[in-house]
Amino acid sequence: MLVLITYDVNTETAAGKKRLRKVAKQCVNYGQRVQNSVFECNLNASKCRQVKAILEDIIDKNVDSLRLYYLGDHYKTKIEHIGVNPGFDVTEPLIF
Repeated sequence: MLVLITYDVNTETAAGKKRLRKVAKQCVNYGQRVQNSVFECNLNASKCRQVKAILEDIIDKNVDSLRLYYLGDHYKTKIEHIGVNPGFDVTEPLIF
């Protein structure tokens, strides 16, 4: 299923900047960045629980925010992109 992960990490302190880097690094491991703090991730239920738990352990729930949008398997009709960097199909193999 496609999961959209978004986050807002308070970076007013050095600890906040460190949390931001950790959150971004974990999100890169699970999906593609489509905006600065927005990732599209193609995950099964197990991987989804795993990444959610990892991210919850990183953020400070008093000053940071984490949102997960579950778009499901039929997401292609729910996404419209306008502008540069349209991205790629997260279900296709990546070839570098």
